[in-house]
Amino acid sequence: MENEENVVRLAKPRKKGILRLIFSRFFVIALLLALQVAIIVVAYVFFMDKVPYLVGVVRFFSLIMVLYLFNCPMDSSAKLTWMFIIAIAPLLGTGFLFFTQSNLGHRVEQEMFKKQIDLTKDSLEQPMNVIRGLEHDGSGTDDLCRYLKRSGCFPLYDHTEVTYFPSGEEKFKAMLEEMEKAEKFIFMEYFIVEEGYMWGRILDVLTRKAKEGVEVRVMYDGMCEMSTLPADYWKLLEKVGIRSKPFSPIKPFVSTHYNYRDHRKILVIDNKVAFNGGVNLADEYINRIERFGHWKDTAVMLKGPAVRSFTLLFLQMWNIGEKNPDYDTWLGEEEAGQKDAQGYVMPYGDSPLDEYKVGETVYMDILNRATDYVHIMTPYLILDDELETALKYAAQRGVDVKMILPGIPDKKIVYALAKTHYKELLEAGVQIYEYTPGFVHAKVFISDDTKAVVGTINLDYRSLYHHFECATYLYKTACIPEIEADFQETLTKCREVTRETIKKESLFTKIAGPIAKLVAPLL
Repeated sequence: MENEENVVRLAKPRKKGILRLIFSRFFVIALLLALQVAIIVVAYVFFMDKVPYLVGVVRFFSLIMVLYLFNCPMDSSAKLTWMFIIAIAPLLGTGFLFFTQSNLGHRVEQEMFKKQIDLTKDSLEQPMNVIRGLEHDGSGTDDLCRYLKRSGCFPLYDHTEVTYFPSGEEKFKAMLEEMEKAEKFIFMEYFIVEEGYMWGRILDVLTRKAKEGVEVRVMYDGMCEMSTLPADYWKLLEKVGIRSKPFSPIKPFVSTHYNYRDHRKILVIDNKVAFNGGVNLADEYINRIERFGHWKDTAVMLKGPAVRSFTLLFLQMWNIGEKNPDYDTWLGEEEAGQKDAQGYVMPYGDSPLDEYKVGETVYMDILNRATDYVHIMTPYLILDDELETALKYAAQRGVDVKMILPGIPDKKIVYALAKTHYKELLEAGVQIYEYTPGFVHAKVFISDDTKAVVGTINLDYRSLYHHFECATYLYKTACIPEIEADFQETLTKCREVTRETIKKESLFTKIAGPIAKLVAPLL
């Protein structure tokens, strides 16, 4: 009886009000962080006024940091942003740049994550017959697989069945059905977990399965403790038999590691079934509640040997900081393949703590190899020079490049910033559409009826540079026509962006977008 009461309490949305906000952990931490920043600013103003010779020191230090920027491997757009900040606030700008580039605050986390990658780099064996079968087909899938092997342990598999879900509602229904079948373990890793109907239904299954002896683990990003969950939520979950931990919880100390969030969405069951896509565990993702009109999202379900890649991705994150990480127990033996499954499947992850830009590279590989079309759904559009060039080049050489973005934004500044890319993309031949019923949260690439990516990776700096991400690369799988059909069906609900519609944008959009672009890599 006590367990049942705990489950109800864990799923019931908490009331929101001004008093609850003032006395919340979010308010206290935000206040302490703001206080630290204020102290730095006041000290800057005081010393610059009282100690004149510091001006020369600051100018010299600024010059050193500008020289550093010219010679570091940072994206050129980010370099321009930092130079702008240093130009208007030399001391604060150079100090902030030094702080972020010195890895203070996340160096330990970086080492711990690297340790997990080194431990598991050979955990999953690449079936060589799969690679050899693709070496001369001209798709470049074998080359992409070799690249991903250098960045982590991401084999390419055949005999894996893929089911595509064109909505969060359909994914949610399938999740519940598959979790009911669990016998050994259920692993969940999500960027957002929010109390409500969706999480309540899932939690009911997880609690029952934990009672049956199934190993249940839930990992969520630490930002949830500032917005959707109480700070001790992991402890409450453990009371009902669910092992849980927040990734990188926010603490009242200024640190660079807060910039690196766990944006992944993974559900793995018994190494038999895996889910991946844009759908988080909150009611708007299944249109149970409406926040920004109709919520358009997508996901995939895998059955077969490729599932173990998602088990490994989950365990790598879970085991950060663990003294005796256990992989062998949970990776187990490879599942028998689905003999009738067509095509090839390659789950992969992207980390902000290494030198590889995996998410962006996979997208650019699709754009650069396309011969007929590339169709894209993305909620955000904050592009660096390389990705913008790849989009324009694909369109300029005759590839049909279409993009679907939200018609109703969740963040107005980011929405205005996206529109700053529209003019150049349109001039290059890229066709842009906005989803009029609401918000597109899907992260989908489809190309030439043969390739697709469904995952968590947006076309913005956060996803491409600052977040832990994951996705599923598909080549010649049976579901690819369904993904393209969903794109075309979604297109019928969109308005096309043209030069005329750009001229009619609101004054706020026309002003806020260019201003926001000055600091786009930091958004």
